[in-house]
Amino acid sequence: MELRILRYFLTVSEEKNITHAAERLHITQPTLSRQLKQLEAELGVTLFYQEKRQLLLTKEGLLLKKRAQEILSLTEKTHQDLQTIKEELVGTISIGCGETKSMTLISQNMANFRKQYPNVQFKIFSSAADEIKEKLDAGLLDMGLLTKPVDISTYSYLHMPKQERWGILVKSDSPLSQKFSVSPRDLLHIPLITAQRLQVMEELKNWFGTSYEQLEIAATYNLLMNAANMVKNNVGTALCLDLEADFEDLTFIPLKPALKTGSVLVWKKDALLSNASRKFIEQLKENI
Repeated sequence: MELRILRYFLTVSEEKNITHAAERLHITQPTLSRQLKQLEAELGVTLFYQEKRQLLLTKEGLLLKKRAQEILSLTEKTHQDLQTIKEELVGTISIGCGETKSMTLISQNMANFRKQYPNVQFKIFSSAADEIKEKLDAGLLDMGLLTKPVDISTYSYLHMPKQERWGILVKSDSPLSQKFSVSPRDLLHIPLITAQRLQVMEELKNWFGTSYEQLEIAATYNLLMNAANMVKNNVGTALCLDLEADFEDLTFIPLKPALKTGSVLVWKKDALLSNASRKFIEQLKENI
């Protein structure tokens, strides 16, 4: 399976049309059709089906699309890492980041690093800890900023000094917005929007105690911007970290008793990091 053919496949999946994809790739339509048929024959599956003059992906095609994107991304990253080794501190540092106040420290260090090494670029991937770890293990990220609790036994790590506090995000006209803090009892019998991660939910379950079984979970989220949007549109009240973000018409209220956590920067143990990534980690260790 050649990288060139995977690029052809992805282009067709985006265009949903052989003619348009061929024009974009600057090859003939028969050539592209033949390459796709050979790919299907090689894999022994059907990748596309036609519906209303569009080529849509089968379930096998959807899986290949995900894998092809990962393969091409990893290929590009490997090329950049090899260039970085060859040419001192030229390349891309890929960081997976959860939503945490510690990102401020990372951003400040990124700015200082680029003043010294302007040929280095940063690529930020925002997601929850589980997906970041998955991409780290696959070699698609150099490091990840994860919110605790999280299993870091297979990684080298650097604990971030900032503490994160849990609370709720409510509309500013909610009765809860007038409180200085909220207890488990305050959150009974109202729709709640909670984090998806099981480890986080276990922490919240311990905080709620016996009240946990009485909660009304309306929705879950993995990125706070989506949770804030749901709060604005009356889906429920979000249980979240205080990111000190200014959400219009929304108010953050801390939990009482206080529930705090931290974050940690991780990278694969014994990983062959690029010179740029290794240098950036050294800078972080010095400054944090």
